[in-house]
Amino acid sequence: MLVVNGLVVNDPQANEPETCEMMQSLPLPQEELALLKQATAEAGRIALHYFKKDPDVWYKEGNSPVTEADFAVDNYLRKTLLSARPDYGWISEETADERDVVPRQRFFVVDPIDGTRSFIRGDDQWCVSVAIIENGRPLAGVLECSVRGEVLEAHCDGIAMQNNEPIRVAGQDEDEPLSIALSRSAFDTLPANLRDRVQMHPYVSSLAYRIGMVARGDIAGTFVRPNSNDWDLAAADLILSRAGGRLVDVAGAPLHYGGASSGQGALVASSGKLLEEMLSVVAA
Repeated sequence: MLVVNGLVVNDPQANEPETCEMMQSLPLPQEELALLKQATAEAGRIALHYFKKDPDVWYKEGNSPVTEADFAVDNYLRKTLLSARPDYGWISEETADERDVVPRQRFFVVDPIDGTRSFIRGDDQWCVSVAIIENGRPLAGVLECSVRGEVLEAHCDGIAMQNNEPIRVAGQDEDEPLSIALSRSAFDTLPANLRDRVQMHPYVSSLAYRIGMVARGDIAGTFVRPNSNDWDLAAADLILSRAGGRLVDVAGAPLHYGGASSGQGALVASSGKLLEEMLSVVAA
């Protein structure tokens, strides 16, 4: 147990990486991962067909953009994945989900293009993000970052990989600067001793990709503003946890996916002592 600014939170140091809890009659985590890798590879190729080709763009509630590429990728993934696993549920940013319709043991959680604004601008920091969840936690997840030629992946009994090579969160040598993705206002609230070590990382509009950057050690951590959703987080959450980090809420607890609401509150993604320090900022 850990106390941060008078609040009792889960100790980010005390938890080992999660292992799977699943019914033996269902596909194994590595089988689920193989399905996701195959499907997201083709989904990435579909997205590239529209990239830098002036795709049609619409704006949803809250002025969030969606393109014809998002719909094309979503349609392909829905058809392909549910054909392979017809008894699974479906949670996606771009299509009505089924979490409240039929009880399901497992769900696909899909963001056909995470980082749509980057996609529209022609930037390369976007990805296809797909996970399979059971009992509120991800079993397998893939970030297909097609323009960059990167595939980040994990299943809940394995290690995190990028392009078939293991990845790991960054070390935290106290004599070295820490690169963190955060806003100026968040930077200004850091304790002085931490602020002196932190370098602000340029903004990355794809939240899934940003968390993936923490997993592979490009940055040491990131704050996540409230109102992110299951499809932004589930795959990246698993990849980060299998790389030695954690994505947690303000109480230091792991996230639950597939509930009645897809929205999350303020979050922190990091590892080790830095996660504890970042949690203290959010708690304050």
